[in-house]
Amino acid sequence: MRAIIIAALTAPLLAGCVSAVKTVVTAPVKAVGQVADWSTTSQDESDRNRGRELRKREEQMGKLTRQRDKAAEKCQAGNSEQCQRAEVLDHEIEALMAPR
Repeated sequence: MRAIIIAALTAPLLAGCVSAVKTVVTAPVKAVGQVADWSTTSQDESDRNRGRELRKREEQMGKLTRQRDKAAEKCQAGNSEQCQRAEVLDHEIEALMAPR
């Protein structure tokens, strides 16, 4: 009779122990999985990053083109400094367009 009472009283304690053991055993597996997720880039993330990079490059290209066009107009008006600036901006645009 005493054994049955002791077994009945320890059953809830064992359930808690089993839960704790399960948590301790599965924690390293979950941690490794999380590290793998953090250290790898999914195709979707890669595509988003590539798109962001292209938009940034296009924005920079537009800015340089506008600056070059203004410098070219001033060059045609007779400002020799702006002729040199337009040439430098042309080289910057060419470098930006070069494949990476």
